[in-house]
Amino acid sequence: ELQARRHFSEEFGQKAHIGVTSYNWQVLLTGEAPTEEARVRAETMVKEIEKVKRVINEVRVAAPSSMSARSADSLTTGKVKSRFVGENRFRANHVKVVTEAGVVYLMGIVSKKEADDAAEIASTTGGVQKVVKLFEYRE
Repeated sequence: ELQARRHFSEEFGQKAHIGVTSYNWQVLLTGEAPTEEARVRAETMVKEIEKVKRVINEVRVAAPSSMSARSADSLTTGKVKSRFVGENRFRANHVKVVTEAGVVYLMGIVSKKEADDAAEIASTTGGVQKVVKLFEYRE
């Protein structure tokens, strides 16, 4: 994550807001890039990082989001995580939650039931517009 962020800072500066989240060598890119070329370039840069197995590029071509939008997404992430703990259906620390523009991305190594429970809890949390499951499944 740090390597990708450093590359993005050098390449795009303030022109883009690209979030980088990794779990088990899978990398999720979220946020905004100024052009389609920049969006694709960000993905290419991450693919060149050693050990990266897969890149999920959810970057939108748009102006960087406002601080208030980012704050709302952080609040949504916190609410989803809090509900995971409160519901106690699985180990909450096994699921990584990222929110971007009201879309909640879920990552982790979980069972199918745990994935379904996490998605159901997230989808019924206030502020969530959509849930995207990016899990790896174990038996």
